[in-house]
Amino acid sequence: MEAVKSLSIGRRGAGAACAALAGMLAATSGAQAQDATGKSFVDNFDSLSGSRWFVSDGWNNGKHQNCTWSKSQVKVSGGMLNLSFEKKPYKERQYSCGEVQTRERFSYGVYEARVKTDTGSGLNAAFFTYIGPVDKQPHDEIDFEVLTKDPSKVQVNTYVGGKPYNEKLVDVPGGADKGFHDYAFVWEKERLRWYVDGQLVHEATGATPLPSNAQKIFFSLWGSDTLGEWMGPFTDPGRVVTMSVDRLAFTALGEPCQFEESVACKLQ
Repeated sequence: MEAVKSLSIGRRGAGAACAALAGMLAATSGAQAQDATGKSFVDNFDSLSGSRWFVSDGWNNGKHQNCTWSKSQVKVSGGMLNLSFEKKPYKERQYSCGEVQTRERFSYGVYEARVKTDTGSGLNAAFFTYIGPVDKQPHDEIDFEVLTKDPSKVQVNTYVGGKPYNEKLVDVPGGADKGFHDYAFVWEKERLRWYVDGQLVHEATGATPLPSNAQKIFFSLWGSDTLGEWMGPFTDPGRVVTMSVDRLAFTALGEPCQFEESVACKLQ
């Protein structure tokens, strides 16, 4: 486990380490991603499909994470996926938190999630893609991370071969906690673009390496006692903190857009 953690623990690398370890545990439990890349889909979360999603449960990702992934913190109701964080002892941690990941890997295309976050210092609400050594691939990653100490912004970045690139904090109009916002990235071989509510907020081209390996899609909400410089000092929120996902879509490059508001419609 320490080998996986050492890949990415740093100012913002804990999210990647979480993904790496989650992937390792998923693989050992029979949930390893398929070799073939996934096809276009829209998930409105009328239910949580076991054929699409693996729910992390029963482990933590090391000393930087102060909660244990728990299936009890992952619920679907009213067409919404809800991940939660709360003071609820589980295994060796005093807090429980939620994470899901796709069983399939996905390649170039448009990734879109409609998400509302909560607030709380020391917490991270993330929508991202990841693949790594546990899948016998280099560590590639593409991120949206709301550090809920300041929900007015979201951090975007990439990892390529285990190294961080393209980090930027961008504004979330009105705040990530005040309503649902659309987070999207368009991943092409030689270009990567991030969008918030349909507006281009960041772009990476050949000036830096770009991810090239098909990846799994993750949603996670977790906390840390040790990454205060990045995530803010952790304080017990005294309540259940929630991250809600209204929709997730993946549209392969060149395929028709799947709903009216999709960024993929702008590319056609």
